[in-house]
Amino acid sequence: MSNAIVITEFGGPEVLRWRAVESPEPRRGEVLVRVRAAAVGPTDLHIRAGDLTAVFPQRPGDVLGFEAAGVVEAVGVGADARAGDEVAALLPAQGGYGELVTTPVWYPKPASVSWDAAAALPASADAAVGTLHQVRAVRGETLVVLGAVGAVGAVVTQLARAQGIRVIGAARQRDADVVRGLGAEFIAFGPGLFDRIDGHVDAVIDAAGRGGLVDAVTALGTADRVSTLVGGPEVVASGALLSHPSPDRAPDALAVTMPLLAAGALRLKRRLVLPVREAAEAHRLLEAGETRDKIVLSFG
Repeated sequence: MSNAIVITEFGGPEVLRWRAVESPEPRRGEVLVRVRAAAVGPTDLHIRAGDLTAVFPQRPGDVLGFEAAGVVEAVGVGADARAGDEVAALLPAQGGYGELVTTPVWYPKPASVSWDAAAALPASADAAVGTLHQVRAVRGETLVVLGAVGAVGAVVTQLARAQGIRVIGAARQRDADVVRGLGAEFIAFGPGLFDRIDGHVDAVIDAAGRGGLVDAVTALGTADRVSTLVGGPEVVASGALLSHPSPDRAPDALAVTMPLLAAGALRLKRRLVLPVREAAEAHRLLEAGETRDKIVLSFG
């Protein structure tokens, strides 16, 4: 047995409780990781509330968490790892809020990367690399990132700039300096956003879900280079591409981003670290909009 934060029922943050659970066993191609830190994402809140039962299989009694970092404790047949390896892990089946989790997707954690940074990277890296592949942006083109200061948007912006792509980052006015610090040109969210851009736009990535997809498709004259990470009616209305989490969306994501993070060439969103037993408070803070930081749960 081990311990984890479980969903005791669908509902508000208070349904998250620390409970004893059956310890998982690694299957072929998987590793068993003893978690040191796990990140909390917006999707976790919706799953906990019961809003995404048609998309994710989590039910009461299950453990949330798509990304974590920790120490390999056991290795399944065919998995290229050793007990004692320090890794960052993307968790397709979730489970990051638990002391032990299995996963088929991991990457070595360099010594220079903290546990909280390693835990905050996997899902953002997967989404960022995946959407960049999807919109096919290349050197010399112009990419608009809607939500350029978010956990995913910041990674998208930096990766695109490193590839020689002009990036125009949309954010609130208060975040103008942050956008510029990431190497992008700033543009404020609001009506007529695409009319205010100087020059041609080749691709758009929406990491914010604040609207603007119809305008983006209109500005480009095509929907096949507009990608969003956030579902909703506007996706259907605009014809934009919806980037779904999947094991094959960006299998190289951690291999691309972790070395950059270790070298100081990639900045992540500022993090707030809370003890894992305060997972309910983490959800409350995010839901209430009381923090703009990426929240990481510590098992230390």
